[in-house]
Amino acid sequence: MARTFLKLLIPVLLLVSCGEPETPPQTGGLACAPYDFAQIDGWKNDDLQDAFHAFELTCARLKDSKSEFLGDAEIKIRTADFLEICRRRPAEAAAFKQFVEDNFRPCLVSFDGAADGKFTSYYEAEIKASTVKSEKYNIPIYGRPNDLIEFNPRDFDKSLPAKRLVGRVENNRLVPYFERAEIVGNGIDAPVILWGDSYVDIYVMQIQGSAVAELEDGSKVRIGFADTNGREFRGIGSILLENKVIRPGQASMGKIKKWLKANPRTAQKYLDQNQRYVFHRLSDAEGPLGALGVPLTAGRSLAVDKKYIPLGALLWLETTGPNHEKIEKLVIAQDIGGAIKGAVRGDYFWGSGGDEVLELAGKMHAKGRYFVLLPKTKGE
Repeated sequence: MARTFLKLLIPVLLLVSCGEPETPPQTGGLACAPYDFAQIDGWKNDDLQDAFHAFELTCARLKDSKSEFLGDAEIKIRTADFLEICRRRPAEAAAFKQFVEDNFRPCLVSFDGAADGKFTSYYEAEIKASTVKSEKYNIPIYGRPNDLIEFNPRDFDKSLPAKRLVGRVENNRLVPYFERAEIVGNGIDAPVILWGDSYVDIYVMQIQGSAVAELEDGSKVRIGFADTNGREFRGIGSILLENKVIRPGQASMGKIKKWLKANPRTAQKYLDQNQRYVFHRLSDAEGPLGALGVPLTAGRSLAVDKKYIPLGALLWLETTGPNHEKIEKLVIAQDIGGAIKGAVRGDYFWGSGGDEVLELAGKMHAKGRYFVLLPKTKGE
């Protein structure tokens, strides 16, 4: 079996190593300028008590890590330094703010001289679902496919780039996994964890990454992220704008969802242009699980680009909410997203809810900046 897989692997490794060279990391453009907490607007107004639990969850998740650094991000945080701070954390949330000031130092993140970036938000959706297929509930919510294969070229050759590749075996070759239209049209070799009654609701759930499903008996279960097909993500708003289906002022996610449900036959061809497909799993966690593997906390979790910001890092966020209100608060990098790319780029976790929360989360699109909080070392 190992020899067979190696035969499948060799052509892929050749493609990676002999094709066009991968773009080198843009380390020259990334900068981190030291600040004091007293210089940060809004710091004195955030008591951090509801962020304390999110920090505890992060510490618990990372406590057994043997890595030298938190992730492979360009901003380096030594795991040992972070975990030492975790071990000294206070027993009470009321003491957390002073603890942060005593143990971390803020550093303003910028890229190519610009500290401002783009900040959006997401939420945990609500859907209707059933454990059995019926005339009403006939749309599969797929778990991770049985034939999905993933590997990292660097595991086989340290000179190759570290990159997660996803595919499947076809005619003794490793090929890309099915795109969205193929999955929807033909089905796949995957467990069905639940059956939904609305493809649009399931699509929105895939964009958000998770949902709370209300079953026919009134009980609720949480659906979490399991994996993707590895294909390119394209936002449905961009697709509809590009095809002149909606005007720029109509591009909020709430309005888009209403249009998709009102025009199901026309909508399908546009939905299929987003080749990315997300697979899910049932979860008993207290909240939706982010990429760090901990339940997300409303208003305190941020999705980041882990190329630049390590998962687990504390960040001071300054941006603007959907109603132009200031957001100035401590958040923790606990998630990632297909559209979250860049050194100063974040997706703010709004919380759980229905269409009213979707409307709020979907229209947040603001400039902002953040400071990464770096652990103080002995002598600082």
